[in-house]
Amino acid sequence: MKSKRLPWIDAARGLAIFGIFMVNMPSFNAPYFMFGGEEAWTGELNRAVQSGIDMFFQASFYTLFSFLFGFGLYMMKESLEGKGLHYSTVLTRRLSVLIVFGLIHGILIWYGDILLTYGVLGFLLLPLLKWSVKMMSWVALTILVVFTTYVTFGYYSFRDQLGQANQFLIDKAFTAYQSDSLLSIWSENWETWQLVYASVYQWVFLAASIWPVMVLGVIAAKKRWLHEPITHEKTIKQIGGISFVLFVVFKIGPYLYGNPEWFSTAQDNIGGTASAIFYMTMTTLLWNKKGKLLLPFQYVGKLSLSNYIFQSVLCFLLFYGVGLGLYGDVSPVWNVVLVIVIYTLQVFGSYLWLKVFQYGGLEWIWRVFTYRQIQPLKRSKEKMR
Repeated sequence: MKSKRLPWIDAARGLAIFGIFMVNMPSFNAPYFMFGGEEAWTGELNRAVQSGIDMFFQASFYTLFSFLFGFGLYMMKESLEGKGLHYSTVLTRRLSVLIVFGLIHGILIWYGDILLTYGVLGFLLLPLLKWSVKMMSWVALTILVVFTTYVTFGYYSFRDQLGQANQFLIDKAFTAYQSDSLLSIWSENWETWQLVYASVYQWVFLAASIWPVMVLGVIAAKKRWLHEPITHEKTIKQIGGISFVLFVVFKIGPYLYGNPEWFSTAQDNIGGTASAIFYMTMTTLLWNKKGKLLLPFQYVGKLSLSNYIFQSVLCFLLFYGVGLGLYGDVSPVWNVVLVIVIYTLQVFGSYLWLKVFQYGGLEWIWRVFTYRQIQPLKRSKEKMR
């Protein structure tokens, strides 16, 4: 059985790449997202942009990609079983290569890498692929809700100590990233990367926040809701409606009472997951009504790994001292402009690349190591017509 590629899933991946870029751009440009002090950007328009990104992008698109990751992993399992291959062996190689990509990306290019997280948590998905939908649902939702509730009450208890900027780390980041020394930049990357990945608590936080969303993606694949959206249109609309309500209540609602820092985990884990599922359902429904509107996202989504890494490499050259040295000089408003311009170029670049090649460059390398054999990269003449 050959796995059928679902174009609306590629469009959702492309949308996720856009949303992730919108959130990542301010982190590339300045240390405030990581270490606090975002109030350094003044002006009502800048503040409005920051709030808009927080409500509609932050924690919405890496969760969407987490959902798609679980969905894709299960689709690949089905495809491998249809070809008579041992899926756990192949998927183990695939996840291992992703971990290597993540380590290289996180340490040498940008500390905010998400690939390592997906690779590691993907191994926790493998034992679940044969579980029942009911069991997976209980496990995923229990972990997400219990952990989020626990952390939220903990943050509330220490609410007066939250949200304070670490000026030492801010100054240190400015010094390193504005430097024209590659070693200084890599050293800062390494130290900041360790803040994210060298802590047991951080891994628990990542696992309890992201892994359940991956499981929800597996559930959607097993139920085949997104495989056959016309057949399951009523169910998709119901899920979309429920997720929209949770999106509004948890993601946008906090702004009605000052968007307190202590509520951030609930805002991201519950609101972010709900918004991701809402975006997924709307993308699926829209594709099957007005597919041409989403074609630009599909082009980028087919090359999602290559486009994700390309964004990081380009920002490395734009912002750090070894490149144009714009670190700390680009306001939130201009961050949005840059994202739209660069992403538009990626749409055209992806379209032109796919006219000639079947996969992106990094996707091709990933497949070669996953299947341990050279894969055809160029399209056949028949497919190019």
